[in-house]
Amino acid sequence: MFVVATAGHVDHGKSTLVRALTGMEPDRWAEERRRGMTIDLGFAWTALPSGGTVAFVDVPGHERFVPNMLAGVGPVPAALIVVAADEGWMPQSAEHLAALDALGVAYGLLVVTRADLADPGPATARARAEIAATSLGAVEAVAVSGLTGAGLPELRSALDRLAARLPGPALQAPVRFWVDRSFTVRGSGTVVTGTLGAGRLRVGDELELAGADDLVRVRGLHSLGEARSEATAVARVAVNLRGTPRDQLGRGDALLTPGRFHRTDLVDVRLSGDPAADLPATLTLHVGSAAVPVRVRPLGPDTVRLRLARPLPLLVGDRALLRDPGRHHVTGGVRVLDVAPPPLVRRGAAVARARVLAELDGRPDLAGELRRRRLVRAGTLTRMGVPAQAAPVAGDWLADPDHWRRLGERLTEEVSRYGREHPLEPGMPVDALRQRLALPDRLLVEALVRPPLRVHAGRVGAPGARALPEPVARAVERVRVEYADRPFRAPEADRLVELGLGPREIGAAVRAGALLRLADTVVLLPDALDNAVKVLAGLPQPFTLSAARQALDTTRRVAVPLLELLDRRGATRRLPDDARVVVT
Repeated sequence: MFVVATAGHVDHGKSTLVRALTGMEPDRWAEERRRGMTIDLGFAWTALPSGGTVAFVDVPGHERFVPNMLAGVGPVPAALIVVAADEGWMPQSAEHLAALDALGVAYGLLVVTRADLADPGPATARARAEIAATSLGAVEAVAVSGLTGAGLPELRSALDRLAARLPGPALQAPVRFWVDRSFTVRGSGTVVTGTLGAGRLRVGDELELAGADDLVRVRGLHSLGEARSEATAVARVAVNLRGTPRDQLGRGDALLTPGRFHRTDLVDVRLSGDPAADLPATLTLHVGSAAVPVRVRPLGPDTVRLRLARPLPLLVGDRALLRDPGRHHVTGGVRVLDVAPPPLVRRGAAVARARVLAELDGRPDLAGELRRRRLVRAGTLTRMGVPAQAAPVAGDWLADPDHWRRLGERLTEEVSRYGREHPLEPGMPVDALRQRLALPDRLLVEALVRPPLRVHAGRVGAPGARALPEPVARAVERVRVEYADRPFRAPEADRLVELGLGPREIGAAVRAGALLRLADTVVLLPDALDNAVKVLAGLPQPFTLSAARQALDTTRRVAVPLLELLDRRGATRRLPDDARVVVT
């Protein structure tokens, strides 16, 4: 199947043409049939000579219903531009063509209708000239009469040729299904219709509803009037949603592959059409089937920032158009450059941003995004429409190579500076380093560490960082000398102060392994534990606290915490009567 939208001035025979080609009535409303004028979108389909199928989205031509027309054209890859031979090029012909050009539609046919009423030559020549100056370029033209049927076989063949020129659908792409109609079917519940432009839908799929937190489930699918278990792009599809209230979604909403789209209310775009400086402050953005009011902030000659009235699931490279509904004027097309732009808060930020945007073309560029964002999660890029095909530096974090190298250099500098400012600490805390480097995740800090630095006990430092400052090392050595012949005696608190070992110095010595802390101010030399086990093993087993104290030649102040530490380490075992045995 391929899908084509009609376009053209009111009463130029778009619906008559669709009716003649398909034998189906595209006007769904009684009011449309009574007035003989299309008001809303209509849908019909027919087989082509090749055996393929073309589905038509028939759009209204009256200027009052241009928003409805844009909802139908937005997701469709090709257009059937209809001009009446007896009236020729008209105002809505021009506005519809401007819309197609703004959306970047590149495939289409010109159909000159009512060829039985006037020579189609002049209308054909004028229309082809107008169309040639747009994204559609040179198009094939067919003259027809919906009343007599003349030219319809040639049009069918031309549609076949158009279908053959269209690029193949992106079947592996995520689904972004713009809803153009929603209604309730008795016994089935809520049904939405739209053009599936990429990917595939299956019964049972779970999808995100843009703007809602809950997932919705596909209960059933219909295409070309038949139930399907699967629908693949490009196709007109009706989706029956399980347990979803009718008032929860409507035209302009979208069903999405979960986790694959970034919903944003702020985008930077490039314009084609009116200069940025000439745009009014408020316009309407048309993308997919959505029409959303936006506030416009010019940045460069052809770049602007748009603040959307509600978030939309937009991707880098998306095409959309801006329209001034008050003047019935398409101000131009937009190409989305950034769906997660930085805030503009500092003086000169807008000018600097315009310089950045001048280098962007709307094509997803991994290297460029990394260069601009420096650090970004792979999933964030994927939801922006940028393939994240790069090796992460930590977890799912991607980094610009130059920025990552500079971070590594800064990390080394910060650790060295911290060591000079905090000589008694065995390295810089990881969280402090993360804040200093303005990193969003401590995993990034750990990934930046390179030898001789290492991460140990939540700190980053070199192995040599465990060496003590000279004054502390001298004080520890004096303890070693003074207590060499009585290793299980601990210096009193005032003696530690005399030696220059205050709480911070003791903490540094303990972290460096130069002292063993038993209690707040009870410290021994680090080999005291092994030596104590040897002494206690020579006692009759089991032994009491008093026997241990006498054998170790120490005080109760030391013996109690020493034995408790040996218990915790499994070197001794305490018995029910408070005696102990050495565990061999």
